[in-house]
Amino acid sequence: MNDLIKNKLSLLPSSPGCYLMKNKEGTVIYVGKAKKLKNRVHSYFVGVHNYKTTKLVSEIVDFDYIVTDSEKEALLLEINLIKDYSPQYNIMFMDNTYYPYIQMTNETHPRLRIVRNAKERKAKHFGPFPDATAARETYKLLNRLYPLRKCNHIPKKPCLYYSLGQCLAPCIQEVDVEIYNDIKKSITKLLNGDIKEKVSELTEKMNQASEQLNFEQAKEYRDLISHIRYVTAKQHVQFNDQVDRDILGYYVDHGYLSIQLFFMRHGKLLSRDLNLIPIEDHVQESLQQFMVSFYQNNTLPKEILVPLDMDIDLLSQIIECKILKPQKGNKASLVQMAIENAKESLEKKFQLMEKNEAATLGAIQQLGELLQMPHPPHIIELFDNSNIQGAYAVAGMVCFKDGVPSKKDYRKFKIKTVEGPDDYGSMREVIYRRYYRVLMENLTPPDMIIVDGGLGQIHAAKEVIDALGMSIPVYGLAKDDKHSTAMLLDTEGHPISIHPKSELFFLLTRMQDEVHRYAISFHKNVRSKSLFASTLDQIEGIGPKRKQQLLHHFKSVKRMKEASLEQLKEVLPDKVAQELFQSLHPDEHSS
Repeated sequence: MNDLIKNKLSLLPSSPGCYLMKNKEGTVIYVGKAKKLKNRVHSYFVGVHNYKTTKLVSEIVDFDYIVTDSEKEALLLEINLIKDYSPQYNIMFMDNTYYPYIQMTNETHPRLRIVRNAKERKAKHFGPFPDATAARETYKLLNRLYPLRKCNHIPKKPCLYYSLGQCLAPCIQEVDVEIYNDIKKSITKLLNGDIKEKVSELTEKMNQASEQLNFEQAKEYRDLISHIRYVTAKQHVQFNDQVDRDILGYYVDHGYLSIQLFFMRHGKLLSRDLNLIPIEDHVQESLQQFMVSFYQNNTLPKEILVPLDMDIDLLSQIIECKILKPQKGNKASLVQMAIENAKESLEKKFQLMEKNEAATLGAIQQLGELLQMPHPPHIIELFDNSNIQGAYAVAGMVCFKDGVPSKKDYRKFKIKTVEGPDDYGSMREVIYRRYYRVLMENLTPPDMIIVDGGLGQIHAAKEVIDALGMSIPVYGLAKDDKHSTAMLLDTEGHPISIHPKSELFFLLTRMQDEVHRYAISFHKNVRSKSLFASTLDQIEGIGPKRKQQLLHHFKSVKRMKEASLEQLKEVLPDKVAQELFQSLHPDEHSS
């Protein structure tokens, strides 16, 4: 098992879905489905297997997967993916050129059959079914429920099925054609999902058998009811209208747009196309550019389903097919599935990059070469400030070692010497406090410093580093107007060209997001505690100890305001609780 597979296995979701095993050429060699993707795919790479599976695993160098809403959807998608890719190890499925149908013959005494096509016009067909097993189970159920003949040729004497009540025995008696017509109507209703009448009939028989203490027969009726509900359950990714449609979902994060396209042909979900692209314009503009470019080179379906928040005014004028934004039902479920897969793909891209040591070290190597450093930077420390108009000013420092977060080296700073909204002053204070301590305690300095900001923050940090007599290069990470990582800046504020699809760009984006998250989280925590304390300072009888008790119990001023007087009395004496309650709800107690 290679490192890529190890890392991907650790990121697999526990959701149902399909997985596609690939060889060294990138060819799909096996398609499977799973109730839990994480468990099923992992099972291939542990334990002992039979010859076929062992040989399959020996050729796997990568895999992909598609998340679905249910195991049934995964089953249907699996069959279609097999037909689409014709993987060499899916031999038992490759022989099934056509989907199975249940056929009701048009004979004088009709019977049910499983067939591989629906070309016989006089017969009635039900299906197609996702696979042969589903068709066989449904076929068995119908034969138990309805007394149609089971034999290919009518014999001269009744068989066992007549004794069991599962055949009308046309071999020994005339059968009214109306009885067959009623049976045909009942089967059609049941397979179309109208099961209320049949379930009610079987439930009544089950109760009667139970009252007569015939528990074995009651169990049989109960099992029949369960089978009916199972085989008639709706499959969200199959449509009876046979319409060709594409389903688009997208997700935005870390300055990247993930676009997921599902292709449905003849009412069946067949395959997908995934695209990860940097956001160069607004999201809607990027989506428009992608769709116009895609459908210039690909066949248009009858309709395209897109999310509700997507702007389709311009696209509807350019792309010559229906573009719909479904709000509910099966179509909306398909769009949601595409959105979830787009999100999953983008999140796993970043997580996989973190886990992929080779790629991370490659990005660090690239950074060192790009900045013409004598060796790749082993330790990188990043800084970001956070405040609200200068209030509750704090800063955070995160540390990356060989491209991986080293959380034990993270540091938080409350700004002490700067008043008002002064980002440059805050940066000077934090850089001084951090690296004065590095000097005094003889700590290992970083190979480079990155500040979240532009030229002003870079100069503020470099001014302090120079004053301390240290030689640590200082760089900046600037964001665009959409608050996404845009560029790395050198000491003079000049942009350093980095390809937006490179591993280095992904790494820098991850670093900037992490330091921003860390600083913002600390700021919110400080602000919440400060608001909590200032509210309590006004109440006589609440000192430091009771403040801690209230903070531990209610966590925030908001939750304390939502508390009833009785809940406050659980922590405070009655008189103090009453005063605090009145202070928190002045409007309710004003005369």
